[in-house]
Amino acid sequence: MRLGEIRNAEALASGKPLDGVRVLALEQLQALPFATQLLARLGADVVKVEKPGTGESGRGSLPAMTDPEGRPVGATFLRNNLGKRSVAIDITQDAGRQLVLDLVPHFDVVAENFRPGVLDRLGLGYADVRSVDPRCVYLSVSGFGSALPSPYRDRPAYAPVPEAMSGIYEMKRPDGAPPVPVPLGGVGDIGSALFAVIGVLAALRHRERTGRGQHVDVAMFDCMLSITDLVTNFWSMGLAEGQLAPHIMHGFQASDGWFIAIVLREYEFARLANCIGRPEWLRDPLLATRAGWIEQLETVIRPGIEQWAASRTREQVCAELGAAGVATAPCLRAAEVVADPHVAAHNMLVEVPRTDGIDQPVLVPGNPIKLSDMSDGPERRMPWLGEHTDEVLAAELGLDAVATAALRESGVLGP
Repeated sequence: MRLGEIRNAEALASGKPLDGVRVLALEQLQALPFATQLLARLGADVVKVEKPGTGESGRGSLPAMTDPEGRPVGATFLRNNLGKRSVAIDITQDAGRQLVLDLVPHFDVVAENFRPGVLDRLGLGYADVRSVDPRCVYLSVSGFGSALPSPYRDRPAYAPVPEAMSGIYEMKRPDGAPPVPVPLGGVGDIGSALFAVIGVLAALRHRERTGRGQHVDVAMFDCMLSITDLVTNFWSMGLAEGQLAPHIMHGFQASDGWFIAIVLREYEFARLANCIGRPEWLRDPLLATRAGWIEQLETVIRPGIEQWAASRTREQVCAELGAAGVATAPCLRAAEVVADPHVAAHNMLVEVPRTDGIDQPVLVPGNPIKLSDMSDGPERRMPWLGEHTDEVLAAELGLDAVATAALRESGVLGP
C-alpha cells in the first residue's frame, strides 16, 4: 500500500470513528507513539510536542534516513508517526510550558511517556493539566506506572526491561544459553500501546457520561504480565521453571527452510501421524500420552516429520498438513513477508518514499484494525521536526508570525 492510498473508498463518506478527537502527545520512541498512531489511523488529530533541534528520541534511532533538511530520521520514528503533526516547543522553559498548558483546552487527550515525576517537576503533570481542563483525559505510559506505588517507579524502562521482568525470557531460555532480549521486537512497547488505546477509549466514553476526564495510567510491566500470563499461571499449577505444557509446538525442517507444527490434542496427533505416513505411532504405547510426545520428540517424532518433509517445500508441508487439520506455518524470511499475498491483500505494509535519494521505500506496518464502514487510509507521512508549529499555534492560540518569531528568537520554539 502506497502512502496516501485509499482502500475501501466507498466508506470515505462515513468518516472515521475518532474524527473530532484531538490528542496532544508529549511522546518519544515507541510505546506511546504506536498508540497515538493507531488513534490517528482511527481518525484522531494527533499533535506531537517535540524538543527543538533534535526532536523526540525516536528520531535518533538507527537505521535512519535523512529528511529534506538533512536531519536524521530514525527507523523507530518512521514506524510510529504516520498521520501526525509536529510542533517544536521547549517545555523546559516557562514560556514553552505555558504554551502547552494553553493548548490543553483545545484537545481531548494529553498523552505522555516520560519517566514518572519528570512532567510533574516541569509543571505539566496530571494535576497541572487537570487544573486548566478538568475534562481532559491524561494518558501516562511508563515502565512501572505513576499513579500507584512501585519499588521500581523511578527506573528507566525500554521494552526489554518489563519483558525480562515478566519471566518470559527465563521461561524460554535454553539450558546454558543467555536470555535473548526482544525476541518478538518491541512487544513490551506494542503490547503496552494497545492497552493504552483501550484505556483512552474507555476514559473518553466515561467522559461522555460524566463530563469528567481522568488519569489513564499504563505500566509496561503490568501489560507484560498480562501478555505473558502463562509464566505465572503455569507456575501456579505446578510446572517447574521453564517447563511448558506437553504439546508439540516446535520447529522442523523442510527442503527449503523451517516450519512450525502445533499439536495440542490427541486427535490432532492422529491427523499428523496419518498425514505423514506414520500410522504406527497411534499404536505405540510410548506415544500414547502428550508427555510421551515430548519425551520421544527428538528420537521418534522429529526424525519422522523431517524425513517426510525433506522432499517438500515449507509451503507444500503446510498445505498438506493444513488440509489434514494440523496447524502449521512456514518460518518466513523478511523478503518473504514483504512479498506475502496475505500482507498485500490486507494492506499491511505501507510504502513511505525516502527523501535521501534511495529508491527502496521504507516499509511501515499498516493498520491491523479493519472496519467495514471505515476507509483503510489514506496514510499521511510522518511529520518533519516542527513542521506544523506555526500552523498549530496560529489555529489554536491565535499567535501571529510576529509572536512566533519572537518565541523562536528566545529559543522557546524550534526552527
